[in-house]
Amino acid sequence: MLELTGTPDTLAAGRPGKVGLLELGYARVGDRSELVHRYQKSPLQIMRPLYVDPRRPDLPVTYLMSTGGGIVQADRNRVDIECGPGTAVHLTTQAATKLHRMEFDHATQVVHLTAAAHAYVEYLPDPLIPYRDARFYQQTRVTADPTATVVLGETIAAGRLARGERHAYRLLFSDLEIMRPDGEPVVVDTVRLDPREPGSVTGPAVFGGHDLMATLYAVTPLAPAARVADALHEALLTTGPAFGVSVLPDDCGAWARIMGSDPPAVTRALRTAWNALRELLIGVPAPDLRKT
Repeated sequence: MLELTGTPDTLAAGRPGKVGLLELGYARVGDRSELVHRYQKSPLQIMRPLYVDPRRPDLPVTYLMSTGGGIVQADRNRVDIECGPGTAVHLTTQAATKLHRMEFDHATQVVHLTAAAHAYVEYLPDPLIPYRDARFYQQTRVTADPTATVVLGETIAAGRLARGERHAYRLLFSDLEIMRPDGEPVVVDTVRLDPREPGSVTGPAVFGGHDLMATLYAVTPLAPAARVADALHEALLTTGPAFGVSVLPDDCGAWARIMGSDPPAVTRALRTAWNALRELLIGVPAPDLRKT
């Protein structure tokens, strides 16, 4: 990304409004999980946590928000989330993250998520949508205790499809790491999308002939890895989009990748897979989280 670092003709990196910071800390308080620490710096912010899951009234739903209309060049965002022992938390975004055109610089977003002993954490942001000439790097690093459960999703669109901008972005890099507290890696998923390189975006390991790529991970001790994989496979068989499911190393869980070109169909498939995981792991269905 260093070759794409320049001096923009708009606000430069480090100026007010260009460095977003969000720090959230959750703890078990009585019979429910509560947000006990919050620090936010524009453009990142949250709504107050909402207890809207009728089957899990102890589990807060937190919407991560931005005061801007998306991510623009020279933005540097960081999100740190600590989920303490025994907490149960759902984290999502208010809407898709739009990556705007970047002609002189790039943008970054770093997410650090910690799940302590016996925590149950869902981090399911809406899709990344790169506009023409976007340059973006994202790192998601999760530290999960061996007794914790983390359900994590990521969806990347090929571009602003309604405008015909398929793979018109400049670069989109994403690094996902899930590790144990001692630093032992559990999951490493590296995505390097550079439309200038043949096969880097339309090859069989990435988009192929599709317009959306969604991934869902479940790292959990609550069920054997084979059973988690079977639950994902059985659920996705009914949805339509192409998909693949596999177990993770050391019997720590399973993951699925979903491919399609119809955004509502991919969204439904991802929700169906999430619902199957919930039914298996905590015995309740996924709630209806309405977004506007």
